[in-house]
Amino acid sequence: MKKDITLMPGMIDLAQPRLGSKIIFKTDDFFASAERILSSNNPIWKEGVYDQNGKWMDGWETRRRRGPGYDYLILFLGKQGKISKVDIDTSFFNGNQPEFASIEACYTENMIPDEKVKWKTILKKSKLKPDFHNYFNCKYINTIFTHIKFNIFPDGGVARLRIYGKIIPKKSHFLKNDFIELSSILNGASIIAVNNEHFGKAENILAPGKGYNMSDGWETRRNRKKSNDWVIFKLGFPGMVNHIIIDTAHFKGNYPDYFNLQATYIDENKNISNKQIIKKSSKWKYLIKNKKLNPDDKHFFDNLLIKNKINYIKLNIFPDGGISRINVFGKI
Repeated sequence: MKKDITLMPGMIDLAQPRLGSKIIFKTDDFFASAERILSSNNPIWKEGVYDQNGKWMDGWETRRRRGPGYDYLILFLGKQGKISKVDIDTSFFNGNQPEFASIEACYTENMIPDEKVKWKTILKKSKLKPDFHNYFNCKYINTIFTHIKFNIFPDGGVARLRIYGKIIPKKSHFLKNDFIELSSILNGASIIAVNNEHFGKAENILAPGKGYNMSDGWETRRNRKKSNDWVIFKLGFPGMVNHIIIDTAHFKGNYPDYFNLQATYIDENKNISNKQIIKKSSKWKYLIKNKKLNPDDKHFFDNLLIKNKINYIKLNIFPDGGISRINVFGKI
């Protein structure tokens, strides 16, 4: 089985709505709503479908500009973070995509940035290809941002805007002796590697709230080999784990037979690659040894085998299947 290592290891899409991210301003969205550009679903094509303004498109599309200027939108990031890469996805926009795009970012405590805010250009004006994932590295990767200004030149349509980076939670918001969800993407947790995510993205297991259906979980293809499926994730903060919940909500005939958890602590000052982490993970200590799973159920575990501080966890499922959520609670 070919390993499908996650596209942006250690990063998440900061623009996704389930983090609270939303469009707060746009110059125009005559042909297609600006809000669609944030959808977590892959863009689709609807052959022969038109609305009152023209061809229905799964993305943000502005009218044809007949004067000077350009179109843009402003995006509020639900969680502040550091941005490393972007994907300006023009899927199905061919002949109506913008010629160029640029991205600015700022930090402000206000929902609506005022005129005094200083915007930094994290992506200079760059050429876009039609019907294509246009990936770019960003500048100011160590700066924390709260807002994005996405500029398209001069007009046109973009299917999706993915802002890849790391949530930087405010540690001061947590009390010293409180149990916090160390595994939540809202608290900075992220997927490092996964061997397969054929039916559902691994990142979903770290998402807030209950999964709304099977697609809102991690599900692998049917494993016909002796090996098992697995995912490695990094906790938002290093911590001592108190209890863990494994939720197989909606997975009834396709849940794993059983699972185990391995864990370790890796010094952040050590420059260890994701490839090295994957290789060494097979020798990590067990946090939970093999446990059977039930369909569409929550499983609670507090008799944990590691009492020390950890920051990486490997979830092994046997032989394959789907997990909706994993909730790891502990103290930092």
